[in-house]
Amino acid sequence: MVDMVPVTSSNVKAIGYDAEERELHVHFHSGGRYIYEGVLHDAHRALMAAPSVGSHLNEHIKGRHRHRKA
Repeated sequence: MVDMVPVTSSNVKAIGYDAEERELHVHFHSGGRYIYEGVLHDAHRALMAAPSVGSHLNEHIKGRHRHRKA
């Protein structure tokens, strides 16, 4: 189980990261939960530091990493 960290975003509720598996876990306000594969630690760190988590997710994670519903 990955620890989820609440974030301030109109679209994203919480984010978790499994460094061993390089998996980014994203829980959306809509209730959807997704796991993005092959996400490096630096990419997770950049996402968490971004001024807009949702925009950063759309620009740098979605479409670049395989994902699956959690």
